[in-house]
Amino acid sequence: MKRTFASRLRLVTLAVGCMLGGASSAFAQDAFRIAGIVPLSGAWGIVGENMRRGATIAFEERNNRVLGKPIEVVWEDTETSTQVAVQKTTRALARDTQTLFGEVSSGSTLAIMKLTEQRKVPQIITLSADDRITGADKTRYAFRTSNTVAMENRMIGEFAKRQGVQKVYGIIADYQVGRDMWASLKADLESKGIAVAGVDFTPIGTKDYAILLDKAMKSGADGLALIVVGGDSVTSLKQGADVGLATKMKVMGTMLMDETQGQAVGASGALGVNSTLRYHFTQDTPRNKRFVAAYKLKYGELPSQYAGEAYDGMSWWLDVVESTGVWDKEKWVDAFKNSVRNDSVEGVKRMRACDNQAEQIGLFGTAVAGSAGMPPVTMKVTESFTAQDLFKPCN
Repeated sequence: MKRTFASRLRLVTLAVGCMLGGASSAFAQDAFRIAGIVPLSGAWGIVGENMRRGATIAFEERNNRVLGKPIEVVWEDTETSTQVAVQKTTRALARDTQTLFGEVSSGSTLAIMKLTEQRKVPQIITLSADDRITGADKTRYAFRTSNTVAMENRMIGEFAKRQGVQKVYGIIADYQVGRDMWASLKADLESKGIAVAGVDFTPIGTKDYAILLDKAMKSGADGLALIVVGGDSVTSLKQGADVGLATKMKVMGTMLMDETQGQAVGASGALGVNSTLRYHFTQDTPRNKRFVAAYKLKYGELPSQYAGEAYDGMSWWLDVVESTGVWDKEKWVDAFKNSVRNDSVEGVKRMRACDNQAEQIGLFGTAVAGSAGMPPVTMKVTESFTAQDLFKPCN
């Protein structure tokens, strides 16, 4: 009798477990949950806020739905801190998250990639450039739809060569990707016959660039590689305006200048600055025109490079998820690994299955005075590089 009761109890327990499992599965599918892990304060807050805006347009253009479910987004401010980024990612992944979007800092991105791999949650990266993200530390679940350090350096080096720069001084953000970028750029410049006059590594959040800029201008260099990000680029270029930096040296860098930065810096510090561009609103593609129109309607301004790349990566991902027709992260990942974005804001992008890195064109521009209807500081795209120019074939 006891054995019969025990057997029945096991059957009842199993049945309840199955019902709860079904309820859990149904709950998991009541919304498509996205965690936005970006800095909304601190030195890179301006970057994270623009990324949030771009991604928001990607959600709204599909009426905030995918696979028939509402998109539910929770934005977490990493405060420009890797430790905070890891803490908030851990919390986000405990909430049945279908996609994680972020980060800005490559160090933070590499750290949270370990978490998304453990939890098997797809991660969409639209800014961090460290080559390890889709190189030595690549994972099945992390995808980058934007530039790498290698392609950024190739553009800077080629620009310096075409402009006849003879000697370069470097002022570089003192974190791992900054040091890695400088090592690679220095080697590329020297291979092109361009001498390196010196370098200073400066902490993120530096408030006084006067001494560093003075050293650079007195070094005999005619080119300055200014590789700092977000609020630090604003600070350094504002202080550069006081000494006429852009009239004395060819100033160039990675994402150093765009219209948003130009507004923050002011014309006196921005005009003449040269920069790689992840995206530019003047790109002549049907999708870009729709994106720019939607962005202007919502935010009353033209989209920055951070917003453009965030929109492009997120909309690409959601379109691929929709195309699978199934609620299955593994199938989404498989589909994205082999996808081609024929109508990107920048033309055609191809996701490389070998490393989850998008092959794409590269843009380089110079800050000029804006014409009628344009921002006072406008980036003029002066160079365009093909994917073949910038990417080595997959191994």
